[in-house]
Amino acid sequence: MDRFYMVAIIFLAVTISLCMVRVIKGPTRGDRIIGINIIGTKTMVIIALISFLMKEVYFIDVVLVYALISFIGSFAVARELDDDGEAFPDGLFDDDFSADGKMEAVAIVEEASND
Repeated sequence: MDRFYMVAIIFLAVTISLCMVRVIKGPTRGDRIIGINIIGTKTMVIIALISFLMKEVYFIDVVLVYALISFIGSFAVARELDDDGEAFPDGLFDDDFSADGKMEAVAIVEEASND
């Protein structure tokens, strides 16, 4: 079973290096942010696998703290990108989304479901 964990750790390390290519190349800031989030998630999985390998439970606490910090960071970056208008193109989630707009969206969905 230890061999399985080691193979999984090596596989995740290789895929992290592939994600680094996406972070470096881009082409947009959104792609870079997603790449960084994926790297963070895979890092948490690697730490959890190391915890199982070493039979140390305190690493799980480290993973939980890492996940919380990663979530807060992702949320902050997403809000910053949204302020620039790059995260959600064409005003997809604008604050001025009116009741008329909601009714139009409902009508479009109902029309599509009837077809």
